[in-house]
Amino acid sequence: MDLSRARWRKSTRSNTAGGNCVEVADNLSGVVAVRDSKDPSGPALIFKPQAWRGFVNLAKQN
Repeated sequence: MDLSRARWRKSTRSNTAGGNCVEVADNLSGVVAVRDSKDPSGPALIFKPQAWRGFVNLAKQN
């Protein structure tokens, strides 16, 4: 999948010391991409928007 147009934003839960950094790109048509900000050229996980919303909602409950 071509992620060259992805606008990545770092999670507000990521710390500033360089650890536990997750970036999300939700500006792509029909998908949400997630990657490790410490490895921006590494792999990204791709979710359907509904699946991503479900994950985020469950994570907020815990």
